[in-house]
Amino acid sequence: MDNSNENHQNVFHMTHNQPCSGYASLSLVEAYWEALRAGRDMPKRAEIDPRGIESALEYAFILERVAPGVARMRIAGSHLHDLLGMEARGMPLTSFFEQDARLRIAGLLEEVFQTPGTAEVMMHCPASPGQPALEARMILLPLKSDLGDVSRILGCLVSKGEIGTTPRRFVPGNTVFNRLGLSPEIQADGTSSKKARDQAVQGFAEGQKAFAPDTSLSPSSPNKRPAYLRLVVPDS
Repeated sequence: MDNSNENHQNVFHMTHNQPCSGYASLSLVEAYWEALRAGRDMPKRAEIDPRGIESALEYAFILERVAPGVARMRIAGSHLHDLLGMEARGMPLTSFFEQDARLRIAGLLEEVFQTPGTAEVMMHCPASPGQPALEARMILLPLKSDLGDVSRILGCLVSKGEIGTTPRRFVPGNTVFNRLGLSPEIQADGTSSKKARDQAVQGFAEGQKAFAPDTSLSPSSPNKRPAYLRLVVPDS
């Protein structure tokens, strides 16, 4: 990743206390994004400083939305070049996925931009001649452009295993989509559930009771006041 947009006021070093797993870079990038966010919906693209995620740069990337469902890599780490076997900058994110999965990934991108929200995608590459099986994960974190629109994504993609013959194209599995401000939604089909979002929004609402008419003033009830008045005129 280049240093053309360095901001010396926004460097948060996240290299300590990271989980000891092959996906520690995902946690580092997400923690950096959260630190820059500082209670806002999301940080701006101009606030991203590569030094803040120095140990994860080879896995990190920045996407720019160029059309509905289409986001191209403006910046891409060396691991992404290795997976494609070519320069990844300028390529759409969908180029990392099998043809049948690209429409699904395009829909997920739009959810991240439009909702907005964050997403984590579990992925795998099945084994084939010259290509060992790969497991991978990817996170997508929205960013605002200098104009204030949500048209950038800070991402990180980490694969585990020998890459073998390139290009490697993934099949997406479970996706965790987190609408900003709400709890995560875990979907097996890669799309967030509208029903789940509605339930999250209604989580603090009290359940409504069924309406039952009040029969306490019914004329048929004994010892109860009648539901009408009768005018009595005394004899003159």
